[in-house]
Amino acid sequence: MTEPIRVLVVDDHAIVREGVRTVLDDAATFRIVGEGGSAAAAVALSHELRPDVLILDISMPGGSGLHAVSQVLDRSPSTRILILSVHDDAEYIRESMRAGAHGYLRKDSPPEDVRAAVRSVHAGEAFFSPVITSRIAASLIEPHQDPEAEPGPDTLTAREREVLIGVSQGLANKEIAAALGISRRTVEVHRESLTRKLGIRSVAGLTRYCLKHGLIVG
Repeated sequence: MTEPIRVLVVDDHAIVREGVRTVLDDAATFRIVGEGGSAAAAVALSHELRPDVLILDISMPGGSGLHAVSQVLDRSPSTRILILSVHDDAEYIRESMRAGAHGYLRKDSPPEDVRAAVRSVHAGEAFFSPVITSRIAASLIEPHQDPEAEPGPDTLTAREREVLIGVSQGLANKEIAAALGISRRTVEVHRESLTRKLGIRSVAGLTRYCLKHGLIVG
């Protein structure tokens, strides 16, 4: 008899983890071996449990799931990574692929897609739901900003750079406000200003900008 696929689920919302557990409630095919709620937990549990498939969220407290992908693969190279996210921005999808993820689903995907995705990535294939595939295709024909014209970090104020770093680390506006000792509304104002100056609106794009300019370490 074929061994069930060992799955680790990492998402900061317990209700999402429970939903995935319900969707994969087939002992003959899948076995949930662990759960976590942060990027750090994804890395630590992958190293400890060596799951066949890691189902990973992107936006979590304490750091982006995208930052965890390469660390997971370094520590557990046989683990296949399936991103399950509310985000379907092409930038997130591209960044997940660059990091080494093997599949990408939106959280509103039907249960059969989740099961098919886990089976596919475990079998060594890539899996992207139809809506994600369409986002990738559309991004390939969209005009891209000239890298030569990209503004440098020195165009931002010190506070805007602090907010930018917080955003790239996956922190919510409320968490950034608490860390910097300012109001949530002030964070929102700085965030809008820095995205306007940089011409980058997605969190994945801002994260890539920070990595490129050495504001954070991947």
